[in-house]
Amino acid sequence: MHGYVPRIAEAEINRALARSPVVAILGPRQCGKSTLARTLLKKIPAVYLDLQDRVDRNKLSEPELFFDRYRDKLICLDEIQLLPEFFQVLRSEIDRNRRPGRFLILGSASRDLIRQSTESLAGRIAYLDLTPFMLQEVAGVSPWQDIWLRGGFPESALAPDDPDSFAWRLDFIRTFMERDIPALGLNIPVPVIERLWRLLAHYHGQTVNYHKFAAAADLSIPTLKKYLATLEQTYMIRLLPPTEANLKKRLVKSPKIYLRDSGILHALLDVDGYDTLLANPIAGPSWEGFVLENLIAGHPRWRASFVRTSNGAEIDLLLERSGRRHLFECKLSKAPKASRGFHELVDDLQPEGAWIIAPADEPYEISKNITVCPPLDITLPEG
Repeated sequence: MHGYVPRIAEAEINRALARSPVVAILGPRQCGKSTLARTLLKKIPAVYLDLQDRVDRNKLSEPELFFDRYRDKLICLDEIQLLPEFFQVLRSEIDRNRRPGRFLILGSASRDLIRQSTESLAGRIAYLDLTPFMLQEVAGVSPWQDIWLRGGFPESALAPDDPDSFAWRLDFIRTFMERDIPALGLNIPVPVIERLWRLLAHYHGQTVNYHKFAAAADLSIPTLKKYLATLEQTYMIRLLPPTEANLKKRLVKSPKIYLRDSGILHALLDVDGYDTLLANPIAGPSWEGFVLENLIAGHPRWRASFVRTSNGAEIDLLLERSGRRHLFECKLSKAPKASRGFHELVDDLQPEGAWIIAPADEPYEISKNITVCPPLDITLPEG
């Protein structure tokens, strides 16, 4: 893994541990949370428990005794979503000794799904999100074409060849449906979640029409929304909201749906090679989702949305923070051109920057305030 740049800087984790009794690193299964934690724990007095392991889980059968023994060490609990009832125990222990840096917990579900942590540990916990590899992290290891095709999960992105990567992703999808969903206490039949997931792959990058989706998936609308929430909270899909900007135009109000990892998208659609991808109608929407995921994950403090007017003018991504705006359109072309609608919305929204993200070799300006740029070259100031 030569050239790897940590997705969450070690300094960021240490800052969180210095201010909070509990730090939670959340992200999808197999994205590298355990590897990151073990690397950190080698440098400080700590004990690590994998809650998927029966022996490690049994060590917590008398939690007070375990905590007493390791009171002076950082205790790391991996796959915390498997013991949701444990958050109340953590709260009692922390309230007895509230010093910072007592627990590091790792979970493969979002903070919304692990509701007990939000309720029981309010004011005691800091959250950090870990994504699969972003482009900047593996730029010196793999070409962007490979990361786009294979996605960002480390075992897939760094596989020896495309067939091995593809096989890993098929195994991931099967394990997610057969083991991970039931482990969260969710009773969703495998054929149903598989049918829905493949359906969503075909609708990748489109606005959500619940009636249409429900009919195609043979589900009721309430059940569909419940299953979509599950896929969103386990980091498999992103529901990108429409903008709340006050424009004097009729705007589309439904969210857009994306599979968050391009490699999982391609595996669901049986796209197993780069040439196959370029020849597939999904190539354009896939590029859009790939670019958006990199931009959103790379700028976590910016509010993300999209803009689409009733007459079809569209901004693929609007990032906003403290009254500042940056607009993005995604084009799978070496010589992209901005649409008329994009120009109109740039005039309406008056952003600090307007960008067309394309597989270009280097940034260049195509008109006043609109720059064509490869995705690796976009970094907005966090301050």
